[in-house]
Amino acid sequence: MQLNIPTWLTLFRIALIPFFVLAFYLPFKWAPMVCAIIFVVAAATDWFDGFLARLWKQTTRFGAFLDPVADKIMVAAALVLVSEHYHTWWITLPAATMIAREIIISSLREWMAELGKRSNVAVSWMGKVKTTAQMAALIALLWRPNFEFELGGFILLYVATVMTFWSMFQYVNAAWSDLREA
Repeated sequence: MQLNIPTWLTLFRIALIPFFVLAFYLPFKWAPMVCAIIFVVAAATDWFDGFLARLWKQTTRFGAFLDPVADKIMVAAALVLVSEHYHTWWITLPAATMIAREIIISSLREWMAELGKRSNVAVSWMGKVKTTAQMAALIALLWRPNFEFELGGFILLYVATVMTFWSMFQYVNAAWSDLREA
């Protein structure tokens, strides 16, 4: 297996996860900002690695496997940290919903791939919009520089939660005929 720059960027994103978790727990006033910056860098590599892989025609099976894994680990870790910080049901419930959706859709995609119908549940524009809202919410809620920024994070968290349900139902609907078969 030959590693290319897009795959190295994905591996770099995975390597950043412990650092933004560690920054989250640092006992300094600037720690939330550092945590959010590391998360932003990691999120930027998510976009950049896919862009470069397509531009340079360097898509690989390993990269196609690793990229969504890196995304899900990064987002799940951030959701857990945000839930721990706020320690309230109205943050934990959307976080748990988003993590559950990722597990459900990943399982659905794996199952559909076994049927040779993976393209029926390929990433949609709705999933991309959900991810954008989710990332923006997490940046705001990891950083928390002021009330207005935090409020924007809460609103985006709920926008992302609604889109989480909507996109999940779209994916399940696309696979429904296969799910109903005996």
